[in-house]
Amino acid sequence: MAAIGDRSAAQAHRVAFRREPEFGSVPEGSEAEKRLREIWEGDSGWRGFITTVDHKKIGLRYIVTAFLFLLLGGLEALVMRLQLAQPNQSLVTPGQFAELFTMHGITMIFLYALPVLSGFSNFLWPLMLGSRDMAFPRLNALSYWVFLFAGIFLYGSFPFGQAPNAGWFNYVPLSSLEYSRGINIDVYSLGMVLLGISTTVGAVNFVVTLFRMRAVGMSVDRLPIIVWGTLTISFANLFAVPSVSLAFLLLWMDRNIGTHFFDVASDGRPLLWQHLFWMFAHPWVYVVVLPAMGIVSDALPTFCRRPLVAYAAVAMATVGTMIVGFEVWIHHMFATGITPLALAFFGAASMLISIPSAVAVFAWVATIWTGRPVFAVPFLYFASFVLMFVIGGVSGVMTAAVPLDWQLTDTYFVVAHLHYVLLGINVFPVFGGITYWFPKFTGRMMNERWGKIAFWIILVGFNLGFFPMHISGLLGMPRRIYTYPEGMGWDTSNLITTIGSFIFALGVLLFVANALVSARRGREAPKNPWDAPGLEWSTESPPAPYNFAVLPVIESRHPMWENRLQPKGRQSSLSSGYLLHRGREALGVHPFSGSPDVILKMPEDAWSPFFLGFFGALVFVGVLLRSPSFTLVALAAAGATLIAWMWPRRALAQREPPGPAQTVPANTGRSKDALPVGSAGEHSGGWWGVLALVATEASLFGYLIFCYFYSQSQTTLPWPPEGMPKIGTGALSTGTLILSSVFAWLSERTLKRSKRWPAFGWMLVAIALGVTFAGMQWKEWHDHPYGITAHLYGSLYFTITGFHMAHVAVGLVILVLLAVWIALGYFDAERNAPMRIGGLYWHFVDVVWLFIFTSLYVTPFWMRGH
Repeated sequence: MAAIGDRSAAQAHRVAFRREPEFGSVPEGSEAEKRLREIWEGDSGWRGFITTVDHKKIGLRYIVTAFLFLLLGGLEALVMRLQLAQPNQSLVTPGQFAELFTMHGITMIFLYALPVLSGFSNFLWPLMLGSRDMAFPRLNALSYWVFLFAGIFLYGSFPFGQAPNAGWFNYVPLSSLEYSRGINIDVYSLGMVLLGISTTVGAVNFVVTLFRMRAVGMSVDRLPIIVWGTLTISFANLFAVPSVSLAFLLLWMDRNIGTHFFDVASDGRPLLWQHLFWMFAHPWVYVVVLPAMGIVSDALPTFCRRPLVAYAAVAMATVGTMIVGFEVWIHHMFATGITPLALAFFGAASMLISIPSAVAVFAWVATIWTGRPVFAVPFLYFASFVLMFVIGGVSGVMTAAVPLDWQLTDTYFVVAHLHYVLLGINVFPVFGGITYWFPKFTGRMMNERWGKIAFWIILVGFNLGFFPMHISGLLGMPRRIYTYPEGMGWDTSNLITTIGSFIFALGVLLFVANALVSARRGREAPKNPWDAPGLEWSTESPPAPYNFAVLPVIESRHPMWENRLQPKGRQSSLSSGYLLHRGREALGVHPFSGSPDVILKMPEDAWSPFFLGFFGALVFVGVLLRSPSFTLVALAAAGATLIAWMWPRRALAQREPPGPAQTVPANTGRSKDALPVGSAGEHSGGWWGVLALVATEASLFGYLIFCYFYSQSQTTLPWPPEGMPKIGTGALSTGTLILSSVFAWLSERTLKRSKRWPAFGWMLVAIALGVTFAGMQWKEWHDHPYGITAHLYGSLYFTITGFHMAHVAVGLVILVLLAVWIALGYFDAERNAPMRIGGLYWHFVDVVWLFIFTSLYVTPFWMRGH
């Protein structure tokens, strides 16, 4: 719900103005340009470090932090490779190896692969889209802080010898309390839920940014491929992350509360874990691949001196890959005894997914073949990536064949495939992308000579380290073993793998050293040192705090190459554009047409993202320590921070401040329609943010209901085991909740007619009905003859209704805040965006209950009747 306050509640609650957009230019060094810099430049020093909401600084922090985790994960890998270099090694104990193995996977997959790509997208998106910032700058900062604290939370277990130790896939029953008595798995479970919050918040920000913060003229057929990739995986995260977050939460409940979701002795289903985990984890493969593919698709043409071949096909292949990726999670479960029909369907679908990937490969090869390649360091990384992509893809298609998968599953062949897909396809584009955009990051060039030396060492080390794993797997070496006896035929391949791993590590260290030295002593870079076509290269290196002095108007996909590609066509307007100089302002466009829609007031730097992330992390620490008092204090602090974040500002002026004297009035034929200043209703970024939040929350409840019906389909016991639900009581509470939603809608409609106190009254009625529903639900819980730990059905019933009750509680807090703000006069007929946003969330809570009521109350009666 922080999206409510990121702009709509804290910035846009001033008297609604309309302003005719000005169009002109701002000369470099002019008073207007200096004023822009003062407006957008944040504080320096430690205060600025904590409070900044600048997307460029946040993006660089993501990249640097992810690289630190990459080095930690690499160090863990090197220790494991020393252990496996020869037979019968005893460098580490089995328990230590299990912790190293698990943390290595967690680090590389969750703490490095996606965050480093999020860093690229955070830094580049507004520059590529022609905007001044992301849609929700403070949510952007919150996403980073939560990511950082989640990483610290997970690694904080290492010094105590309590690191996660059941593999990054964390299969039950190995990870259940029966086989893992320490807090190792609890650390992993809670850390992943915390990390999921960061990922979801970031995904919401990316989705709304694309819809609302594009330059005028930036139609979907002009978007860079990295934008397509990040947008696609952001949508995927909204629907996939709830699955794994739910899985880890249910496991934590099994271990700490005594529920029975995965407990075989109480009719729980271990395969339910695999379904929930791979529903997330297989799309996650493409989450860490598609933006990397976008980096190559956007940067490779620069060094081929021609546009990307088959742009539209590559863009559609990006979307198609993710869509099919959601459908094939069961190919990770071919060896679990699923039905032949499912094997056939998911095997065929797994083969099908190679088609959109092949489209991208052919496009890259054709771009190189028909271009005039310049063999700079970035090009070397991008060209090598194509090779890594093919090797990883071919080994993946091999495992899609069910008979072969039965032989290869749980062998080192799968480990090799995983490293080529998740590391090779990620690292090579990332290293090439850092070299390519290094001038934008730092204003300097990386050293070309040392860059090539590092590249060749990385290329040789990577393939020497990971290709022999295929051979080890084909020779029967199982994964997850910490040692092996002599005479198994694995000695040579393991020794070569270890040598290659150290060579690869040496190359990575050289790359890092080159970046650090070049950032301080490298050659200063001009605006466009690579002669690149993208809009980001029209800005300074590094870009000014405001990105663009005037917001450009785009007429092509390659605004910096228009003179050579379409010399007689329409040209993008880069030096003259929309003037927005009256405070921190950005242009919001219509989500679909891309036409100017609103002049948005952007938030200043703030402490709230840091403190909300910090207190939120402390909540998880309290839960881990099983300290109710500590948890409640941290939760109260987080709640107070969130309320302070969302609290509206009272309008102090009845007119807008004047703009700078240097603004040049429009005389270009551009649209002169007056635009609203601030936001209301669908103009509000917060409205779109909460809509995205509703989508991911709906997914969470969808997975919960899936758990219910899956468990029902697998049990041989009566369902429900102890009497039917009270459908009459459920129907009465359902009607009460729906009526509450009606009165919340009436309050909003009444306020739009400037009837403040009637609106306040209707809101009080809505609150009273919501509280009544909660009381009825509480009484129903109390009247049940069983509790959450009685059996599997009880665990599901109380968890599903309990999740909904938690959302009801959040919704009631929102309604109370809205009532207070109505009474204090913060809203009127024009300033009422939070009413629509809060109402959207409350209506969602009501709709979700209809599905729960149907599943838990109506369906059992219907099934008994048939």
